[in-house]
Amino acid sequence: MSPAQFTFSIAFFLGVVGLALHRHHLLSTLLCLEGMMLSLFIGMSLWSLQLDASNFSSLPMFLLAFSACEASAGLALLVATSRTHGTDRLQSLSLLQC
Repeated sequence: MSPAQFTFSIAFFLGVVGLALHRHHLLSTLLCLEGMMLSLFIGMSLWSLQLDASNFSSLPMFLLAFSACEASAGLALLVATSRTHGTDRLQSLSLLQC
């Protein structure tokens, strides 16, 4: 395993561990998801460069565009929940309430 692949996998698993252990606030959850998406972007970029495959060179850009859409939707949800509930703590949110 090359050092770049090791760094990519460590960054992804740190995002997974952060998502699993630090789910107190919605903002920390969104940051862990964004870190995972950025590490996937770096991994896919390294993969397409190592294989020298021009067919897959646009795939990391699509992933980056979707992660930007995910981040904007997450921030919109963060603003909406903080306005309605007064906090971004995930324990105060309930799926049974409107």
